Amino acid sequence: MSDFAQTVKQQADIVKVIEGYIRLRNAGAQRFKGLCPFHKEKTPSFNVNGGSQQFFYCFGCQASGDVFSFVGKIENVSFPEAVRIVAQKSGIPLPKREFSSPEEAAEARLRGKLLDLHEAAAAWFEEQLRGPEGALAREYLAGRGMTPQGIKVFGIGFAPDSFGALRERLSGMADEATLRASGLFSSKEQGDGTQGPIYDRFRKRVMFPIANESGRVIAFTARTLETGDKAGAKYINSPETALYQKGQVLFNLDKAKTAIRQAGYALLVEGQMDCISLFLRGIQHVIATSGTAFTEQQVAILRRHTSNVVVNFDPDAAGANAAEKSIALLTEEGFNLKLVTLDGGLDPDRFIRERGVEAYTQAVMGARRQSDYLIERARQMFPGAGGEQKVKAMNYLLPHIRRIPEKLVRDQFAMDAAQKLGIDSAVLREELRQAALRRRDHVEVRLTALTEVERVLFRALAITNPEHEGARRAAVEAVTTQQMWFEGLSAFPALEALANRGSRDPMEVVVDQGQRALLAEALLGETEAPAEGVVRGAIQSLEQRRLEGQLRDIRAQIAEAERRSDFAELSLLTKKKLDLDKVLRQLKSGNPTGSSRMRSQAPRGK
Repeated sequence: MSDFAQTVKQQADIVKVIEGYIRLRNAGAQRFKGLCPFHKEKTPSFNVNGGSQQFFYCFGCQASGDVFSFVGKIENVSFPEAVRIVAQKSGIPLPKREFSSPEEAAEARLRGKLLDLHEAAAAWFEEQLRGPEGALAREYLAGRGMTPQGIKVFGIGFAPDSFGALRERLSGMADEATLRASGLFSSKEQGDGTQGPIYDRFRKRVMFPIANESGRVIAFTARTLETGDKAGAKYINSPETALYQKGQVLFNLDKAKTAIRQAGYALLVEGQMDCISLFLRGIQHVIATSGTAFTEQQVAILRRHTSNVVVNFDPDAAGANAAEKSIALLTEEGFNLKLVTLDGGLDPDRFIRERGVEAYTQAVMGARRQSDYLIERARQMFPGAGGEQKVKAMNYLLPHIRRIPEKLVRDQFAMDAAQKLGIDSAVLREELRQAALRRRDHVEVRLTALTEVERVLFRALAITNPEHEGARRAAVEAVTTQQMWFEGLSAFPALEALANRGSRDPMEVVVDQGQRALLAEALLGETEAPAEGVVRGAIQSLEQRRLEGQLRDIRAQIAEAERRSDFAELSLLTKKKLDLDKVLRQLKSGNPTGSSRMRSQAPRGK
């Protein structure tokens, strides 16, 4: 330990430092207790000894150490950074830093000056918001549900409609080169290629400061108050500077990191107003990407604080695409992911303002697993029951499955996808499973292979001989009245066309070339018409398969309800499962149900 670190340890009071993170109560002479910040507990087992001892110990998780150990663990920082943080919290001046080169020293001086400029600019913007020119901005913020206290917490301000007011305010703090480097000002290129005079970059805009992990202002997001042609972009951000690289900052992480640790996960939203609105209503483990694409650097920063993330991006197409990109990056890094989809297509800010904290909390508690969210999105993007659509859905999912590090998780994802996409074909199911296990990102499946059920139905529906009319009518009635049984078949379009063909030639009514090839394959493979009993057996097997699929879905829903401890939903689902079990038993035993009732009602052929 360096001399400076030893000095800090001797002068720092561990009780005061830890009280900056958690609530402690006096438990005796120089002893204090509180809830441990390193594991979940309801009864305090975290002890802090002050006085001459200066250490902490948790009887629950056995975390222990000195003031540097505590800060290093809770902030996820190195020992030197922990020493610096403790020194700052204890009011101990930091020693002058030694630099390896004049360039490094100059860069450090520039960063220090830019931090001072941003702090001064933020204070000035706040001042302007409170003044006469800030009336419209205050009205806008009030309309977004912002209180004066909330505005103060986030340091929100206002940039007046002036090209030089901020420049005049800051000109005494730095030379023009430094002001240009700050990102707070703009300039236009002159005819000779040089840059013209600087002017204020942000004008007539609400100003949202962006802070680094230490809480220092390093950039701004500015929201226009203009409308029409004068408005420009709705939001503009500071350009990248020596302080600010947008792909390396997570909005609100400085305020949220303790709450993230306590909650056990981070809530990731897209926009800054979403983040602010949730935070001010007590949901404080929330961070935002600030509307930019999630980056590897941001994932690495987040990894220092948690490996569990709940994503709640906007419901529009841009939000869904951003969510997918975030899922991809977070999955590759082994994060545990869930996703929230809010009712009514609302964004988080509007949802919590209109429906309240309890409704939003319930929505987050009901967040879907990554696999469930992606499978549902695949179903929406590639609707329909045809084999081609199912292969497209599989190929949409496989890049996401491939990124999952654990083999067993990939296998489970593939099985869930097969079930929920209604992939009944054993060929397709196995292809999907093998692609997932081998981490392939697409499958190429020939969809011309017919199942035995499809062959039987094709031959029955193509019957023209009156002697076998009973078999044809059984197939027609099933296809036209129980479409849901057949929609999972790759040959469904052709089966439907044949069922409605009347007296027309079977090959004429099937227009699609691929479907006609399937019909030809079935008819050329077997010339004899199927017996009515064979047709009814094929129909019954479809009904049984549909019921078994419903049973698989309900079992998955029961598992999810058990995970959420939703006993009311669990009771309803259990009843549904028992009813389905009964129907399946009746079907297998030959008692009248579904297709069996059709059989008893259908007219017999001669």
